[in-house]
Amino acid sequence: MLVELAVANLGVIADAKIALGPGMTALTGETGAGKTMAVEALGLLLGARPDPDMVRTGADEATVEGWFVDEADGSEQILARTVPANGRARAWVDGRQVPTGRLAEIGARLVELHGQHAHQTLLDAAAQRRALDRFAGVDLQPLAAARRARQQAVAELERLGGTQAERARRADLLRFQIDEIEGAGIDGPDEDLRLAAEEERLADLTAHRLAAETALAALNGSDLTGDSGAEGALGQAVTALGGRPAFADLARRVAGLHAEVTEVARELRVVLDTWEEDPVRLDELRRRRQLLHDLAKKYGGDLSAVLDGLDAARADLAALEAAQARADALAEEVEQRRQAESDAEALVGRRRREAAPALAGAVEARLRDLSLGAARLQVHVGGADLGDQVAFLLAANPGSAPLALSKVASGGELARTMLALRLVLSEGPPTMVFDEVDAGVGGEAALAVGRALAEVGARHQVVVVTHLAQVAAFADRQISVDKAVVDGVTRSQFQVVDGEDRLVELARMLSGQPASGTARRHAAELLDLVREGGRTAR
Repeated sequence: MLVELAVANLGVIADAKIALGPGMTALTGETGAGKTMAVEALGLLLGARPDPDMVRTGADEATVEGWFVDEADGSEQILARTVPANGRARAWVDGRQVPTGRLAEIGARLVELHGQHAHQTLLDAAAQRRALDRFAGVDLQPLAAARRARQQAVAELERLGGTQAERARRADLLRFQIDEIEGAGIDGPDEDLRLAAEEERLADLTAHRLAAETALAALNGSDLTGDSGAEGALGQAVTALGGRPAFADLARRVAGLHAEVTEVARELRVVLDTWEEDPVRLDELRRRRQLLHDLAKKYGGDLSAVLDGLDAARADLAALEAAQARADALAEEVEQRRQAESDAEALVGRRRREAAPALAGAVEARLRDLSLGAARLQVHVGGADLGDQVAFLLAANPGSAPLALSKVASGGELARTMLALRLVLSEGPPTMVFDEVDAGVGGEAALAVGRALAEVGARHQVVVVTHLAQVAAFADRQISVDKAVVDGVTRSQFQVVDGEDRLVELARMLSGQPASGTARRHAAELLDLVREGGRTAR
């Protein structure tokens, strides 16, 4: 709720603090007294484009400050705007300078101004859609839940990476690599080293046999020369030292050498007896080693890397197959959730289309009470099944084409249309300001406008600028705006009128003669009429 509006150096307003309260407040006064300038001041708080010509003559800048209180929790917020005679305007929220857009964003949640297109919430297409949904009782939660579910499934599917075809190609490659490595039957990471030793032995077998024969002769001696060789010499040494305690240690050592040489000689004899040339085996070894070399080159440099790659490929394939199975399930789930979202959209769209004529009819009924009996409101619902493109169209006069509310030329017609909408739609910003709402009406229609404003004032704070006593009489509070010349300078003055002062102001509005006794009696009758039955709609 707007508690106080402070304005300085704005047009005819030199310095004014306008205290406001709940319910309906009427600003009344002669034309040019400053009523509309107070509305212009509110427009500045809502982000309206400033005009330096609005700055009072002789002043450096105009300032506007609005003090708002949330009736639900008591929290306060202060919006402010300065308009210099030269330079850029500035905006503040709670004492902190902010961009104008931020001020407008906050202000739009606090105040709805009717009579100037730029500040009317219901001129916005999204606001019209929300208004239709509230009227129709449309529950958007199932649709929102269906959208979230579909988006979550799509996001999880995307996290799996790649398309189904890409995953299939990757799986085929992994299976080929696994088959290739497993088909090689690698016998451990050191197989190539063992095969290399065997190949080297077979490739140089003649030289190996000659070396073994020479070594065996050295160990066993030669039959041609009678040399006993190393084995015989060590045996003689063992015999010479045996049985002598003084050489017991040496005897054991020589005996060990003799046993070792004897074993080596035995193995050399095995070599000479068993090592034979095997060209078939040698060819097998060479081909096997080439296969292992090619695998090592392809998969990492050695057999250990090849075997590690095999393990990694098996793990990747298992994960990929699991991912593909999950992807298949998710693809089906996405389609199911997309269908659920489509069904939810269709339901919302159907409810919107069904409710649109009812909303239009309810508003037209209110327009008839507000002296716009020929006006026709259309609630257009388009945009495929969802019906997300909602537009309120008004044909204010017979034969005129329906136009979007933002294109309605008459401020009075638009303000009364907005009033009718607010009577039908209960929600909106806490403060609503109506300017020009009574343009072109009088008599019983004026009473209807006042009654309607009071009805809205039961749910919102309403501020109305009016020239009609029939409207002002419905207000909980009336503020008279007068011009006075002080030291040769015109100033606007805002004064709450009550009791006799209010009768005088209403008499002025009725007859132009505030001192007229007849006019005052009519004013008193008007107030009695409002008190006794004119506000029963509230």
